[in-house]
Amino acid sequence: MSSTNHVYSNGFKLQYIVEGTGTPAIVVGSSLYYSRTFSANLRNSLNMVFVDHRGFSPPYDCQDTSQFQLDLLVDDIELIRKELGLNRVIMIGHSGHAFMALEYAKKYPDNVSHLVMMCAAPNLSRKGHMAAERYLNDSVCPERKAVLAKNLEKLPQAIAAAPEKAFITYCLLMGPKSWFNYNYDATKLWGGIQVNMAMFDYVWGEVFRDIDITKNLDRLQAPAFLALGRYDYLIPPPYMWESVRDKFSNLTIRVFEKSSHAPHFEEPELFDQELIEWLRNTE
Repeated sequence: MSSTNHVYSNGFKLQYIVEGTGTPAIVVGSSLYYSRTFSANLRNSLNMVFVDHRGFSPPYDCQDTSQFQLDLLVDDIELIRKELGLNRVIMIGHSGHAFMALEYAKKYPDNVSHLVMMCAAPNLSRKGHMAAERYLNDSVCPERKAVLAKNLEKLPQAIAAAPEKAFITYCLLMGPKSWFNYNYDATKLWGGIQVNMAMFDYVWGEVFRDIDITKNLDRLQAPAFLALGRYDYLIPPPYMWESVRDKFSNLTIRVFEKSSHAPHFEEPELFDQELIEWLRNTE
């Protein structure tokens, strides 16, 4: 059973899609994109609530970066939780959205039973980006690198042709960095989705660049699960977590061997198995 609705937060129309049965789990990001990437099987165990943040919400032309402060994005999640009358939830965030999920779990610890982060780095600093480039350069994968080189040639012209879609264009052309199958075309996953580029430029380019995830980490009460992909070249490599992992009171890391930036989509059966087992063991 599926239902779609929305709430308004300071003029932003935030859509949410509710699917599945079981323990409530909020997935922050694009309600359309993430509802397409998680398995039907997982919906048999979790009541999944896919929620938009302001970067995927009209008005898409808002340029006021004060409207995109991380604290406001976190409070939008809380607004939707209250709207649905949910009590404690599993918080799920993928890539940059993992920061939003983590910050929510810190700010509202009583509302979170478990925290799930996927394909995230401790931050998106210049040092991290350089490490990601080295990780790819050191990898022996000439075919992947050849496809990436061709896509990089297309990138400037593609963004210039449709600057309002720059984030999606970048994600599509960075496929060799973000999919185990480096020829995978993710166009269908992005169908019908619009973005606010001012939000992504500010949040991904500045907020997540400078974020210190260890700040207020003592407020995190929920056990945390971190899923990483062995072939993920879009974010800094897994070893970057070594400097912060022991600062979590309860963190489980799983690296999926045939995945890149989306193990929940690329290895759904194994991902579901690992996640559900972890949820059971940390009740």
